[in-house]
Amino acid sequence: MKDKVIRRYLIMMIAFGIIIVFLLACAIYMGNYYHAEDAAFDAISSPVQTVSVTEDEKTSITFTPNKPTTTGMIFYPGGKVEYESYAPLMEKLASKGILCVLVHMPGNLAILDVDAADDIFEQYPDIQNWYIAGHSLGGYAAASYAADHDDRLSGLIMLAAYSGKDLSSTSLTTLSIYGSEDGVLNLKKYKENKSLLPAASKEIIISGANHAYFGCYGEQKGDGAASISNEEQMNLTAEYISDFILSRLARESCAPDSGLLQQTNSCPNPCSSSRSV
Repeated sequence: MKDKVIRRYLIMMIAFGIIIVFLLACAIYMGNYYHAEDAAFDAISSPVQTVSVTEDEKTSITFTPNKPTTTGMIFYPGGKVEYESYAPLMEKLASKGILCVLVHMPGNLAILDVDAADDIFEQYPDIQNWYIAGHSLGGYAAASYAADHDDRLSGLIMLAAYSGKDLSSTSLTTLSIYGSEDGVLNLKKYKENKSLLPAASKEIIISGANHAYFGCYGEQKGDGAASISNEEQMNLTAEYISDFILSRLARESCAPDSGLLQQTNSCPNPCSSSRSV
């Protein structure tokens, strides 16, 4: 009887030890993340005059155009990246007339709260056209959300990311952007998963861009060296996204193209033919 008690006690202690080690490992993993640079916080505290910024107790940051808009975008940050890092990109998009909601994720991992967008829609009743977007792991999570909630969205935008769910039968307009110098994105998986996107999905490869410069958090381990500046990459990205969103009706008036389109860094005319990079 005594031996059984001792054995149970040892099993309990070993199990407890495993749980403690696991929790410590998770804490260390989540605590090691990319921090937003000063310029990112400047975009929050001192945005351009045409944009207002509000923070919601660390759940989200909203960048609102001063002029009324009916178009909004929900943005999921990259994995292990401080979400404020994407404030400069959100500010640029808001200055072009798109309300942007930058979502804070638990542990800086969007996959831990894929349905975070659910709480945002009702907060902005004037927004009629919603897009969901994300960078890297955040783009993967955004695609997962879009696959299950395509009835609530007008489109999906992925920055250096790919979808893991089948969106091919949805009516979502989809834009994929990545940099020619990206050393983090798994291009093999990216190309394999193109078939999961709607047939008329659009792809833009930014020449000289890398993985990290979609945000403002410095260099990322394993990434390629960008030949354009962080500011230039964000400016180009904002131009492409705003054109994709705001020129939707103009694009739909053109004859539809099949397959993924590629464009160069010059900002596209919605009805022009695409050119390979």
